[in-house]
Amino acid sequence: MDYSRFPICPAAPFNSFPPLWGVERRVNDRAEGIDTRCLADNLFFICPVSLCCVFLHTEMEKNTHILERPDSLIFDMDGTLWDNVDNYVVAWNRALKIQGLDVQVTREELLGLMGKEAKQILVRLRPDASEEARDALFEEVTVQYHALAATMHPKVYDGVVQGLENLAQKYKLFLLSNCEEGGLLKFMHYTDTSRLFTDYMEHGQNLKPKEFNMKLLKERNRLQTPVYIGDTDTDSRASSVAGLPFIYMTYGFGKTDRYVLAFDSFAKMTDYFMNL
Repeated sequence: MDYSRFPICPAAPFNSFPPLWGVERRVNDRAEGIDTRCLADNLFFICPVSLCCVFLHTEMEKNTHILERPDSLIFDMDGTLWDNVDNYVVAWNRALKIQGLDVQVTREELLGLMGKEAKQILVRLRPDASEEARDALFEEVTVQYHALAATMHPKVYDGVVQGLENLAQKYKLFLLSNCEEGGLLKFMHYTDTSRLFTDYMEHGQNLKPKEFNMKLLKERNRLQTPVYIGDTDTDSRASSVAGLPFIYMTYGFGKTDRYVLAFDSFAKMTDYFMNL
């Protein structure tokens, strides 16, 4: 949409209105019938006469979703709650060496694969290998990662632990990841947050796609209006297939333009849902 046709008119600055916690909200242009979205962190002005909006970021697509208060929050792990990629790199490279492969992976390579299922990662990293060889490699990666558990120091994002503590007082919390079996347990153990989660599901438990496991969590726990909170386009697409609203954490590993709400920090997301 070309916003250049909207006049810039005398208006009250955005910061004179109640804060929107840095979350995307719909703004309606009464005269033009426009229903579009804007970033509350971006500067914009509202004309009291025509309610025309001038945005600094006009490349955003329309957002026609209205989020009602959910009964539960389902969280992705990597890129949403913590960054543990450096330890994944160590585990992969140790496994590759043990398997006799003269190749190493970098943090940048793994970042581009975060959120994908194990088989998809293996095909990308070992395209010429047999399925048996890929399976053997991933088994060794899992062994090496578990061996790192006692000494690893992942980066837990700011506000995550306290935010989960607060959110658990108001919502049922769940974890869902495409990680190996035991990966979510390691997160909960490292952050001492096991008591805050009602249930969890890992790709390694059943080797099913994320959208399948979203539906499984929903049905198993009789959830009515869950949302999924993640950071990649894979998360977004899986949420869409499963019929869950997707909440996008922009500080994570991926990029997507398919979401209901977006936040640039865990604290802002926590504030939004605590006040919803």
